[in-house]
Amino acid sequence: MKTGGIGGGNTRTGLNFENERDLLTAISHAPGYSVAGSVIYYRGREVARSYKKHALYRMLAERGINYRDHLSKKLLPDDAIYVIVNNTMFIIELKFQKTAGSVDEKLQTCDFKKKQYRKLLAPLNFEVEYVYILNDWFRQPEYKDVLDYVISVGCQYYFHYLPLQKLGLPVPDEIDGAPLQAAA
Repeated sequence: MKTGGIGGGNTRTGLNFENERDLLTAISHAPGYSVAGSVIYYRGREVARSYKKHALYRMLAERGINYRDHLSKKLLPDDAIYVIVNNTMFIIELKFQKTAGSVDEKLQTCDFKKKQYRKLLAPLNFEVEYVYILNDWFRQPEYKDVLDYVISVGCQYYFHYLPLQKLGLPVPDEIDGAPLQAAA
């Protein structure tokens, strides 16, 4: 299984979801980042925009795109973050389970949803990536096949953590030139 890091030195290179359940809140806690509304800034420069649930469809309507021309039914992302530098919309789904249930099967839908989002965003010429942020529930051995599938269809997952570099967002140590300090 592919795993992401949590805590320690990773708090400078990515977004920690250990204590957060919201992408914008996690970003606002990253060094050098600030958020105003749905706009994400790094050191005062706009680097991305966030579109939660219906906000994605409001953005499309503002650009003259009717989702019904591309999809038969709305998909509502937990968050969709458009990263300017790489012209990519990252669909971010947070899945935090404590017991077995319907989320188990939802992980198996990423290929379909990624293709649907590609159709939806094609008029804007955006690239699309689909990413799950998972809690430790999904580290159980019975999820190995599902997690292997997620990777095999070109989607991604991380546990409690999302690397800024994977999104194409500035990583503080790259900008500052300072090496990462290992956590004690």
